[in-house]
Amino acid sequence: MSTVGPRVLRVGERALLVELGGGAETEAFHAELLRRRAAGALPAVREIVPAARTVLLDGVADPDRLAAELPGWEVGPLHARAGGTVEVPVRYGGPDLAEVAALWGVSVDEAVRIHTGTDFRVAFCGFAPGFGYLTGLDERYGVPRRATPRTAVPAGSVALAGPYTGVYPRSSPGGWQLIGTTDAVLWDVAREPAALLAPGTRVRFTAVDVTAVATARVAAEGVR
Repeated sequence: MSTVGPRVLRVGERALLVELGGGAETEAFHAELLRRRAAGALPAVREIVPAARTVLLDGVADPDRLAAELPGWEVGPLHARAGGTVEVPVRYGGPDLAEVAALWGVSVDEAVRIHTGTDFRVAFCGFAPGFGYLTGLDERYGVPRRATPRTAVPAGSVALAGPYTGVYPRSSPGGWQLIGTTDAVLWDVAREPAALLAPGTRVRFTAVDVTAVATARVAAEGVR
């Protein structure tokens, strides 16, 4: 156990913005918030919104009390969220897969094995409804965004940027590296919950189309 010591800022009359160091620290703090709320040990909060380095607490019943308590919290190590793992089937063979493999210094087949062999966790959501920022890849596999973003990324595109993996829930502009596609429905307002990937959810990607990988393997010859 360790003391987080976050910076807590007031936002309006009923909200607090908690600034953290990012990465596992932010994820652990978010998980602790959820744990305390589930146990009835958190003052009433209407909404908890995690981001890369912050957590917004909106609709706080007693913001003064909570703002005074948060810096002294003892936050335990990050544990996977209960409820099993969401498996996302992927046709690996996106237009940037060969380039990503080259950046990693591995073959296309090895890049797919690395991605499918990783245990991911949804750190936070944003950008578009249903878009989760997934962590889990080793830091050496971080990749830059594309120098020129695409004007339209197809819905279901599995993509990488920096330390994150994400899946585009709908067609939109985007600058992430596209490595595959999935038919999984990321956002459905008729479903409860609407988002397939909520913060804390564990995720595994599975390869379902060897033909697409073979095509990317051929493309990789032109990248080297």
